[in-house]
Amino acid sequence: MPGTIVVAVDGSEASREALRWAAEEARLREAAVRVVHVWTFVPPTPIGEPGMIPMPAGDYAGQLEAERAAARAELDAAVADAFPHGATVGVDAALVEGDAGEQLVAEAAGADLLVVGSRGRSGIASVLLGSVSSHLVGHAPCPVVVVKARPKD
Repeated sequence: MPGTIVVAVDGSEASREALRWAAEEARLREAAVRVVHVWTFVPPTPIGEPGMIPMPAGDYAGQLEAERAAARAELDAAVADAFPHGATVGVDAALVEGDAGEQLVAEAAGADLLVVGSRGRSGIASVLLGSVSSHLVGHAPCPVVVVKARPKD
């Protein structure tokens, strides 16, 4: 059953596990994989005294490019980890800026399957779904598979 599997990565172990799962599922289905890393640039707060004109905290253009480069590096590392010997299926990696939930719902339009990790990089350990995973389960236009990271030995 060929088609497209969209998988979200964010640098977390759960998302890397989701990508490995999606890579195997794509191989079995002979489907293409679209790996999506959604990122958002949050400029630093301007500095200044109350009542004074705030001054920029730094070089926004440089900071934006540094964050974009870091997001691209995370995306490339995740793809290299999931396909260490090259892909046996079509793989497309996309870096998308915006809200993760909204962008992933849009990316999943027309896909056969959306795969996400159970928790992102929030650092909050829980058996519950992360906020993005929960949003996607309720709003994605296709079936969603939520993959939990394997426990560390």
